[in-house]
This record gives sequence, structure tokens and C-alpha cells, in this order.
Amino acid sequence: MGIIVHNFFVFSILSEQVCPGYLFLIGVQFSEYSFGLYIAVLAFFHFSEFLVTGLTNPNNLSFDSYLVNHSVQYGIAAVASWSEHALTLYLIPGIKDCRFITLLGLAICIGGEILRKLAMFNAGQNFNHVVQDKRDEHHVLVTSGIYSFCRHPSYVGWFLWSVGSQILLINPFCLVAYSVVSFHFFKERITLEEYTLLSFFGNQYRLVSCFI
Repeated sequence: MGIIVHNFFVFSILSEQVCPGYLFLIGVQFSEYSFGLYIAVLAFFHFSEFLVTGLTNPNNLSFDSYLVNHSVQYGIAAVASWSEHALTLYLIPGIKDCRFITLLGLAICIGGEILRKLAMFNAGQNFNHVVQDKRDEHHVLVTSGIYSFCRHPSYVGWFLWSVGSQILLINPFCLVAYSVVSFHFFKERITLEEYTLLSFFGNQYRLVSCFI
């Protein structure tokens, strides 16, 4: 029985890693189309979240680290962007032919991805996908690297990636919707995190915040 459970666990881990890899390769294969590039970018983002979490904070590694089940709203937003892409491709196919806009969106996604992963590596064990309400013994206030320029680089990176994905797809409606919704989501998330950091580090965080 133990062998069966172990083999099932190994299979589940491998399948979790292989699926994003296949999606990424499929996206690259069809990268001449904007949706192909989008699939590659989407697969890479979610797999890299899992990978970097495993490298920097393995104690918190789980299926949730992929962020594919981030929230119901996240799923709705994804379906909305796919639907708009399909609808505009059917009704106004020429709108998707501007390669410059697609590549601009790709560049923004890559920039956001790099910024977010730099933040995760820089924060190390202090980074968590869920805002913590209790301070662990390993928690320290990170003020070096990318955090010496920006207090919330992981959120800025994710925001850029989110907006860039809709520029890549050339989705006018979702570009506006993603910009507004993502801004308010991260604003609320940052407010919560600011409160948490103040409760953890007090005047130390107040002093740092004055200079960044």
C-alpha cells in the first residue's frame, strides 16, 4: 500500500510539471499567432512560480504554488480574455495582425516576469503567496536588491505581466478591465501587507518606507 501511495505521489508531481511544459512547447510551436505566444507566456509564468518557490522557500511548496487555482475571479478573467480574443478574431480578424503590438505585450510580460522572480529570489524564505498574519522566526525585513528600489516588486511585476498579456492578445476590452481590476486588487493586497509589515517590524518598516 505504501508503494502505491508513493508511486501515485511521484506520478502526480511529474504530471503537474509536465503539463505546463507541454503547454509551453505548444505555445512556442504556434508562436506565429498571438494566442500561441500567450499560451507559452501563461504556462511559463505558472510553472516558474512553482519552480522559484521550490528553490527559495521549499517548506511552502505545494500545488497552490502554481497559482492556477488562485481564485474564482482569476479564472473568470482568463476565460473572459480567451472569449474576447476568439470573438474579435472571428468578427475583426485584421485587428490581430499587428505584430508590433503583440511583441510589445510580450516584452511587457517578460519584464514583469523578471521583476517578480527577482523579488521572489531576493526575498527568499520571506516570500509567500499568502499574506502572513503571524511572524515566523525566519522573517526579516528585506531592504536589499530590488527591494531597495521598490517595496512591492512582486506585485508590480505581476501587474505588468497581467496587463502585458492583454496587449499581447490585442484585447482592447480586457486590457482596460485587467488594468482597473488588477490595480484595485493589488492596492488592497498592498494595504493588507503594509499593515502586516508594520505589525511585524514597527518603526523599522516605517523608516524604510520613508526612503522608498
